[in-house]
Amino acid sequence: MKPKLRTMVRALPYLVWLLAMHPSLHAQAPVSDANESRLIALENAWNQAQMNHDAKVLESLVSQNFVYTDTDGSVMNKLQFLEDARDPAFAPTLVDNEKVKVDLYQNAAVVSGTYHTKGTYKAKPFDHHGRFTDMWIYHDGLWQCVASHTTLIQK
Repeated sequence: MKPKLRTMVRALPYLVWLLAMHPSLHAQAPVSDANESRLIALENAWNQAQMNHDAKVLESLVSQNFVYTDTDGSVMNKLQFLEDARDPAFAPTLVDNEKVKVDLYQNAAVVSGTYHTKGTYKAKPFDHHGRFTDMWIYHDGLWQCVASHTTLIQK
């Protein structure tokens, strides 16, 4: 076998692997405006639930294995997150998302954007701007958030 042909034969498995891994060759679920709208509505419901300390609504929005990473780096599970949501010391007057982007996958979505919260905490005023990333999974006919991460940009 000629040296050039031998090199090409040896490289063939790597070439096949590279082609197989190329994202444009993988079928993705079609982007659905209905799913995007639904997820944005769920994010807005989340904001309203936080404003009203409605842990029951939040409980329906987050999965059993939910993980929340707060702006200070602390991590909460579902029960801790719901307990925190009930805290009357947190008195928001505004919880609003902006620049929301939804990236849909087959049975999952990543929702990211910026947020603005304003109010008082332990009687001290706050006005925060930050970024959030929420990971949603579609399971048994409903969307649930499995992970949420917030980063403070400005106090």
